[in-house]
Amino acid sequence: MSRLQNLLVLAMLMIEQSDESEILRLATKSVASFGECRIDGAFLWDSGWHEVSGSCTGLQVRSDVEAQFAVLTEAGGAITIQGEAWSWAFPLRTVEGQLGFLAVAADAELTEGEQFLLRVLAQETGIALANTRSHARERATAAQLRLADAALAESLIALERSTAIHDRLSRVVFEGEGQQGIANALHELTSFPVAVEDAYGNLRAWAGPNRPETYPKEPPARRAELLRRAELEGQPLREGDGLLATAVAGDAHGALVLRDEGAAGPQDRVALQYSATVLAMELARAQSTAESDWRLRHDLVDELLAGVNEERALDRAQALGYDLHRAHRVIVVSYDQGLPEDEALFHAVRRAARDTGTGTLVVARARTIVVLAVAESGTAGHWARFGAAVQREIGSNRCRVGVGDICTRVDEFPGSFRQAQLALRIQEAASAESQTTVFEDLGVYRLFGDLTTFELLEEFVQHWLGALLEYDAAKRSQLVFTLDRYLAAGGNYNDSAKAAGTHRNTLKYRLKRIREISRHDLSDPDTLFNLQLATRAWSMLRALRSV
Repeated sequence: MSRLQNLLVLAMLMIEQSDESEILRLATKSVASFGECRIDGAFLWDSGWHEVSGSCTGLQVRSDVEAQFAVLTEAGGAITIQGEAWSWAFPLRTVEGQLGFLAVAADAELTEGEQFLLRVLAQETGIALANTRSHARERATAAQLRLADAALAESLIALERSTAIHDRLSRVVFEGEGQQGIANALHELTSFPVAVEDAYGNLRAWAGPNRPETYPKEPPARRAELLRRAELEGQPLREGDGLLATAVAGDAHGALVLRDEGAAGPQDRVALQYSATVLAMELARAQSTAESDWRLRHDLVDELLAGVNEERALDRAQALGYDLHRAHRVIVVSYDQGLPEDEALFHAVRRAARDTGTGTLVVARARTIVVLAVAESGTAGHWARFGAAVQREIGSNRCRVGVGDICTRVDEFPGSFRQAQLALRIQEAASAESQTTVFEDLGVYRLFGDLTTFELLEEFVQHWLGALLEYDAAKRSQLVFTLDRYLAAGGNYNDSAKAAGTHRNTLKYRLKRIREISRHDLSDPDTLFNLQLATRAWSMLRALRSV
């Protein structure tokens, strides 16, 4: 009875433990209290040996014993432990199954009563172990439930936040608030200042405080690399004090920048990414509208310059909301090879026309850009300012601008277009330093440009310059060009040599040859007048043949 009472107390102690190691320690330390025996170790199927002593401290001995455990039934039984006279495996049984064995050894076989007590000890140990594991699973489950509850709560908050983001930005789309509306919405959702940029880093919209007076803009190469990295990462990219997300719709690119100074949280990033998606939708819509608008504008300009259908041109203008009844001029912008592609020049001319108030009807035509300019914008010096603005936009002075006369009727557009082209050709033929030529400022060239037949003009040129032209053709010389530069410089040797790109002595030699070949007296005022008129006509004819 005393041993049974001790066993009951021990069972109560073990059942209160939460640590498996402590349960096994109590069990193995108490084995000697229930008989003339000793513990060699406790073996659990899932974690191996515990509280090892005696012969089982040897690795090979334990391996042999484990092999015997494998063939025992759940009831346990006799085992052989090297160096022990008698040994027995008592099963650690539970309701859910057996957990392992207690390996007990003695110098002689234990009585049935002692074996009974050890069997009960092993069973109580198994029950305590199972109870501990059950509590551990419950605690783990409870912890998982708490984590799940917390995650669910966070998910509900995130869902509510995402719903709010979706609803606010959906209103932007449905109400057509455009890029400024997207910036305003993102600022409301995050409280951070927001910038909408185009592909080149220009500011398109701003929402929030502290808008910079001069918006910072990266160099083109660095900007392109930044957008490339952002697109590859597919998520907001940290750049300086802001988060940048790209928006891509076909060939249209844009970016949203959240000026968060590193303080944006996960939901702010979600709002930024969703806003970037809405911006892409806005870019796609704008691109579609622009393409349709561009086709309509291009068709309108084609019909105006061709002068084939006045009524249809007026209909197209009405569809565009464009007033053709105002006075206009046709401007043609051309450029040398090696400059940006047509699209880049088109956008440069469009921006220059917008910034200088020149006009809004701009189209590309066969390596030139045509602008239908509002004539009243053309105050003194305006066209030169427009040309300078184009050069600033493309970062080069290798483009030329020709401006036609005012046209007040639809049927006058073809004439103004031809005059703008002629102004360009004369500028190129004369190697003029000015990059902008207005047809009405061409002086005597205007008389040539209005001719319907060139026969008389060609006869005049042949009479005064024929011998020189034949000599140039035969010798591949530049006597006519040299004479033209000399007369344009008013007979000044230094200016003439510089304009002709030659040395002063070479110029004198060429003038001597001109006198000899043409038999013209270059000191006679009438002769000089006719020669200057002839060289102008020669330049004009070259320009007219290329129009």
